[in-house]
Amino acid sequence: MTKGKTDLANALLEQHVKHELASLKGAKLRRFLETEVDELFDYAGAITLNRLTSAEQVMGVIQRIVINMELDAGIPELAAEMATEVLNAPVQRTSRLRDIITREQATGFLEEALELRQQRERVISEIMAHPVYQELVSNVVYQGVVNYLYEDNLITKSVPGVGSMMKFGKRMANRAVPGLDETFERRFKAWLSDSLPGLISRSEQFLNKALSDEELRDSVMAVWVSLEDRTIEELHEGLGDIQLQEFVVLGYEFWLQFRQTAYFEGCARAVVEHLFTLYGDKPVIELLAAVGVDRDVVMAEVDAYALPVIDVLREEGYLEALIRRRLAPFYKSAAARKLLQQES
Repeated sequence: MTKGKTDLANALLEQHVKHELASLKGAKLRRFLETEVDELFDYAGAITLNRLTSAEQVMGVIQRIVINMELDAGIPELAAEMATEVLNAPVQRTSRLRDIITREQATGFLEEALELRQQRERVISEIMAHPVYQELVSNVVYQGVVNYLYEDNLITKSVPGVGSMMKFGKRMANRAVPGLDETFERRFKAWLSDSLPGLISRSEQFLNKALSDEELRDSVMAVWVSLEDRTIEELHEGLGDIQLQEFVVLGYEFWLQFRQTAYFEGCARAVVEHLFTLYGDKPVIELLAAVGVDRDVVMAEVDAYALPVIDVLREEGYLEALIRRRLAPFYKSAAARKLLQQES
């Protein structure tokens, strides 16, 4: 390209850059974005979700970003710091529990929970059948019987000195027959072990009857009434910064492990596949409407976020550099050279 043609190409490039920069500013930029949003929503009314993407593509994004992406070691530290700031924020001292969850909402959650009667009974049954609970019951009954025999029964309370005499007799018997206490305890607990199934069954029946919907409702709401006027700071009293940070780290470590499980992937796949079953063959605008996104919502975010960001990028020179990177190759191309030669 001759020097004259090169100068003309450069002049055209400069004017084109100025034109583009002027259009990416103020009212012109907003009108341009508004027009493009309208155009995109028009296309969303005709293009189906399946045409834009597929369930496997979405699962690929989840696999790459959510499941496999290496997360920086600084994330849990930053999360712990943020949690500490939240814990110590002034709003914790001024906000009461009722400001966050109303009594009506708490009642609604409770009523839904009370509908899970079968799950409640299953939990009670599983707790009762647990060996640790059975050992606890055995020890409690044993200690109760022993205390009753030597201290709390009607005879030792009514007749002075009887309790002391029984304890004295117990000590003398242990001296005469070493290990008598251990033998008695072993045999008594063996008897308890044989009797436990009946005790557990009666306990389970008692709890299922005692923990009626009405009893639970009254108990939970009584607790709620006692707590709803307390501040959030009072409710988490005793939870220090160190403990909170440790919980955050534990939660982060759990997430790193949990996201790698087949269970997590299976749940994610179930959600994605169901989404495509519902909306795959429908225009994208139906999915947008289902989640409450329309032109006004998008333009509100354009005004609040996109326009200020573009202003900063223009002030920093990024927009001009971007436009030059896009346009300069054309004005230096053979096609542009040919057009300029025709003009001459």
